Amino acid sequence: MALASVRMLCRRGLAPSWRLAAARRAPDWQPRRGHRLTPADDELYQKTTLKALERESSSMMFIDSYSSRGFTINGDKVVGPCAIIPRAILQWNVGSYQDITEESLVLFRLLEPRIEILVLGMGDKVERLEPDVLKFMRECGIAVEVQDTPNACATFNFLTSEGRVTAAALIPPHAVGALR
Repeated sequence: MALASVRMLCRRGLAPSWRLAAARRAPDWQPRRGHRLTPADDELYQKTTLKALERESSSMMFIDSYSSRGFTINGDKVVGPCAIIPRAILQWNVGSYQDITEESLVLFRLLEPRIEILVLGMGDKVERLEPDVLKFMRECGIAVEVQDTPNACATFNFLTSEGRVTAAALIPPHAVGALR
């Protein structure tokens, strides 16, 4: 039916040539592989593999989740702000970002082997630290990454999985987001 109507239009000079070519194609015609938008039958049911991030060592610390109350680190629940150093989890005696001083960060300067990066999770949003506090950490060669707590958790896990000597100082967020 469609072919007949296209032919009639073509006789009158009304149909473009590409419509005529499309009408002449066999009904089971498939476009060339490079021009199709959907997967072919042989691509629909191929096996898909997924490699999960595996912990190389049981001594590595990973943050499993966080909440407004605290954190779950390697299956252990920690209530309130915490400091995560290689092979240990400590309560961190700060209430908010305003309590972060040179004294509250001196622990990270004393560690051996020396940490490369300190990830600071400031709660719900990124807050500015006093320049003297950042200078204090830079003087001994420790890079400080200041982030909101959800991003700080992800950054800490990523750096730890890369084998970097990393520590984290985290304040729980009031509003809980994705990594519950």
